[in-house]
Amino acid sequence: MRIVNVNDVGIKGVEALLKKAAFDEVELSPKIREGNRKLFGADLTASQVVDRIVSEVREEGDAAVIKYTKLLDGTDFTPEEFLAGEADFRAAEEAADPAVMASLTKAIANVRRYHEEQKPRSWLTNREKGSILGQTVTPLDRVGIYVPGGTAAYPSSVVMNAVPAAVAGVGEIVMMCPPRDGKLNPYVLLAARAIGVGRIYKIGGAQAVAALAFGTETIPRVDKITGPGNIFVTLAKKAVYGHVDIDMLAGPSEILIVADEKADPVYTAADMLSQAEHDPLASSIVITNSAALAAKVAQEAERQLALLPRKAIAGASLERNGLIIVAEDIRQAIDFANVSAPEHLELLTEQPFQLLPYIRHAGAVFLGAYSPEPLGDYFAGPDHILPTGGTARFYSVLNVETFMKRTSFISYTQPALADVAEDIIRLAKTEGLEAHANAIRLRRAEKI
Repeated sequence: MRIVNVNDVGIKGVEALLKKAAFDEVELSPKIREGNRKLFGADLTASQVVDRIVSEVREEGDAAVIKYTKLLDGTDFTPEEFLAGEADFRAAEEAADPAVMASLTKAIANVRRYHEEQKPRSWLTNREKGSILGQTVTPLDRVGIYVPGGTAAYPSSVVMNAVPAAVAGVGEIVMMCPPRDGKLNPYVLLAARAIGVGRIYKIGGAQAVAALAFGTETIPRVDKITGPGNIFVTLAKKAVYGHVDIDMLAGPSEILIVADEKADPVYTAADMLSQAEHDPLASSIVITNSAALAAKVAQEAERQLALLPRKAIAGASLERNGLIIVAEDIRQAIDFANVSAPEHLELLTEQPFQLLPYIRHAGAVFLGAYSPEPLGDYFAGPDHILPTGGTARFYSVLNVETFMKRTSFISYTQPALADVAEDIIRLAKTEGLEAHANAIRLRRAEKI
């Protein structure tokens, strides 16, 4: 993990360290590359692998889904076995810890209550001479949510995907989640059922995304796909965009912490590691106005790292993307944070709310020492599916409106149209669209 002082590298130097590509092709591990050679007979990139899978699923439907689920996940399902059934739910209920379910139920309630506040409204307004303008807000008919699985289970991702969709009033929620040994995690299943997910498929990877985008003999086509996943899932979402909508292209997780001289180095280091343990590619950055704090945080991070079960992953992340920047003052630290546009931004400062108006680019903001990032991951209410890789400059956190669309409507009376006809005709003729002008001209000629 590096400590960098702005006085040594300059503002441009710090900005260069903070700027990230929105989404880059990653270098595949030797193991995955060898697997690609065996499966495809060539050393393909991740994008090339995804293009093949998506094309085959589009053309061959269930047969391609079966093929790639077996080849890539080692699971040999028939189409009838893709769908989670009552036996799966009974087994989940028997395996689930009631205390965990109680906590999950509380989290669902918090997330639902928060998202209820986001619901947009349809509206209309009366204008001159009886004209009416407005918009209708309509939930999507069917959405697909992707929940990572396989080697790990994320019931929190079920909650953060499905609750906003349910609050929006989506007609049907379809979930894709890769199984482990042919089974889904009990908490993933039970959370989905509690929220109202209609169908749960034991399928993961690019083939799951393609199946949602194009439909198969047994899997319905959806209107939008949301949720995080690995490089293959993200590239598949990129490949099918336009056939369906997507929420965003999510990369490795990241946290940026703005900390003043009074911040607790123990808390600061712990919050860095909370993201570093996700992935060797995860990014953990602290920007502070105190060189003394920077040194303490670096020392504390090493101490805490040694105690973590996932220290190999977290250590690789800190080695690759761990960074502590010493800024001239806190306002400069905030400027640097806006350049980074991080997924998670913590303000570990004495007066965090005074800084909030200056934050322009962040997926989610956590204010104060007792609002750590995991609070948002699991429980507080706001969604944890957030833009990464600097895309908080233009993407928003997943929310209720993600699952809705707006339609405008216009109703003019003949007198109202007559009042503006000359302007419309003039603009249409300027663009060389005489038929447009004529559609107005004919109506203007009518008797009032």
